[in-house]
Amino acid sequence: MREAFGAGFDVPDGYLNTASIGVPPAEVARAVAEAVRRWGSGLDGPEDFEPAVATARAAFARLIGTTADRVAIGTTASQLIGLVAASLPDGARVLVAEGDFTSVLYPFAAQQDRGVQVTAVDLEQVPARAAEHDVVAVSVVQSADGRIADLDALREVAATTSTRVLLDATQAVGWLPLRLDWADWVVSAAYKWLLAPRGAAWLAVHPDAPPLRPSSANWYAADDPWASTYGLPMRLAGDARALDLSPTWFAQVGAAVALEWLAGLDMAEVAAHCAGLADEFRAALGMPPAGSAIVSVQDPGAVAKLTEAGVACAARAGRARLSFHLYNTRADVERAVRALGGTSGVSVS
Repeated sequence: MREAFGAGFDVPDGYLNTASIGVPPAEVARAVAEAVRRWGSGLDGPEDFEPAVATARAAFARLIGTTADRVAIGTTASQLIGLVAASLPDGARVLVAEGDFTSVLYPFAAQQDRGVQVTAVDLEQVPARAAEHDVVAVSVVQSADGRIADLDALREVAATTSTRVLLDATQAVGWLPLRLDWADWVVSAAYKWLLAPRGAAWLAVHPDAPPLRPSSANWYAADDPWASTYGLPMRLAGDARALDLSPTWFAQVGAAVALEWLAGLDMAEVAAHCAGLADEFRAALGMPPAGSAIVSVQDPGAVAKLTEAGVACAARAGRARLSFHLYNTRADVERAVRALGGTSGVSVS
């Protein structure tokens, strides 16, 4: 059992794959296991999961610097981004980053039959090109290689132009300090850096953002869900809850514990730890620091070498992707460096 930031983790040595699946604190795993046990004994009703939903919603809001009334719950990032994409007017112009995660890109590309135009440019060019478009949709941290979007420049875009900004924070929230209350829409899934089960996601909506069509409107999105299970008229909540999906219970149970704990940490310390380890790894391979918790290694044999050395990583965009979270240590860095040491043509981006 590893101890990190006051929590215990049953994480194996060499686990550098949080960007794929985060390993929960032991307390989170116990909470989910207990919820499953209670389910197996018929001890809970639907309303018994309401405290977990509320706790996770409020903690997510704190982690991105906004308030709970702006936050809707869903199941995946793409499902929530799809609400935004489907609400755009015909012919809307959308700017995205070349090679961004497809859960950001596909919801907009799926609207092209009604004239929605999607243009992809290099991540570094996004702020300069933003004013030419109606919406910018970009990941805060790129999944493939860990590059971080210029949030200050995008905030200036949002403040000085009519361009709307959607941010996918799935690879950022949980290790990177964030204040995203200025963005029109902020989306994140739970199961990576937030260390919660898959099946929970959140969408923060700015009060001045264009209204979204609640195309998944359901009883849980009602002003009083428990009094709105049957019949018309539709009576949705007056805040972001109008976009809620009915919760995936066990995912919300885990999220409540994980996000509440994460929201209580000094995220600057977390970022210094995570990005610090990643930059130590970069330095050991002769590469400059990047300030990101995700590292991409370009070497055809890197994944095999790392795997053989007991390092859990991912193959992404033709490279080995390693990701460093709060439960990782210098021993993990050393193991990965040894696996790649002495090889020719190894580069990191």
